[in-house]
Amino acid sequence: MEEVEVKFEREDLSGIVAVGSYLIDAAKRLGIKLEGDCANAESLHFCSMIIKSGADLLSPLTKAETEHFSKHGRRNNERLACQAKIEKPGEVVIMTEEKKEAPKADETNEQFVKEFTDLPLEKKIANLMKLEAIALGETFSYVINSPYTIVDKVMDVMAEFGFKKEEEAKKAARPEEAAADEPAAEPEVTEEEKATGNGPEEKKP
Repeated sequence: MEEVEVKFEREDLSGIVAVGSYLIDAAKRLGIKLEGDCANAESLHFCSMIIKSGADLLSPLTKAETEHFSKHGRRNNERLACQAKIEKPGEVVIMTEEKKEAPKADETNEQFVKEFTDLPLEKKIANLMKLEAIALGETFSYVINSPYTIVDKVMDVMAEFGFKKEEEAKKAARPEEAAADEPAAEPEVTEEEKATGNGPEEKKP
């Protein structure tokens, strides 16, 4: 099987793939994440790459690429990774698109506060009502899920109660002689009796 070495400059990653692989498969194999998944039916592509070297090892432009670049323009040796197939052995060097950094949380909060401040009073009230509805929805969801914890506790209490009833039933079913031979149960001492020292006196040997 013929192989080709694929290098991704921006990520500083490289690997060997078989001839016949698409560039997008090579990228996924090396753990390179793109901005999104392509949708050929809707002509949506997020896999644009610049071929720094080895462009002659790839398949010709497809119809989908021609249509995409006719709408969005094409840079020198730009290809769509989901369309470009490696057809010859050798080395292909690729430069992926620069990743867009997500805005920081503080910047997002400041922007939200600014936009909210600029809103007219009616829209401020409407947005606050939406936030209240979201909060109520989350509260309702919490209440719905809470019974599972309560049920667990109830089941524990019922299990203990059932055990006591079973013991009582066993004792009731035993003959009187067996009950007479059993040692008498010591009276329970309450917390108040323990504190005052007025509990039942221990039997001296």
